[in-house]
Amino acid sequence: MSTPLIPPDTFVTYARGLDLPTLSAVYADVGLPARTEGAADGWVWVTHDPATGTGGIVADQAGFLTGFRYEDRFGSPNPVETVFLASTPACACPHGQDYMVPHCEAHPFHFIHSRRGFSTTYFNVGGRRESRRHGDLLVRELLAAGIVGRETPRYEEEPGFNADGAVTLRIIADHFGLPATG
Repeated sequence: MSTPLIPPDTFVTYARGLDLPTLSAVYADVGLPARTEGAADGWVWVTHDPATGTGGIVADQAGFLTGFRYEDRFGSPNPVETVFLASTPACACPHGQDYMVPHCEAHPFHFIHSRRGFSTTYFNVGGRRESRRHGDLLVRELLAAGIVGRETPRYEEEPGFNADGAVTLRIIADHFGLPATG
């Protein structure tokens, strides 16, 4: 098995269109100092600990970075693009299990892509949760892998297929060219 994209129990915000000191400073300015940070392959990233219960705030900040709130800092139109990933277990909260709403503050969506101030695509990963998604950004790749669609025989043929979302995370990483953080 290859190196995981991100370590377990981690929130990571990847960004391109700005440098690492700026990304770190933006999160520190809103009271969310990074646990770790790095840069590779045109992306910069910061990670956060889910145990702090700030998942929703961290994920929201990833979207804010791409919008009008930061145009005075990054230019207009804002050139920043972000990918937020959470390697946390699926939320057990009864709220939002079957609908496209954030589950709770501690459990943001596992994947959120933001550009120009909007979340273009977001969903949770693993256990067929990708079928409850907003946006079409990765639909072709997810269909080709048999993760979503009218016919998904891999789930029946391979018990445990993509249960942890590893296949989906690999698709996301390949699509965006994301480097491993851990």
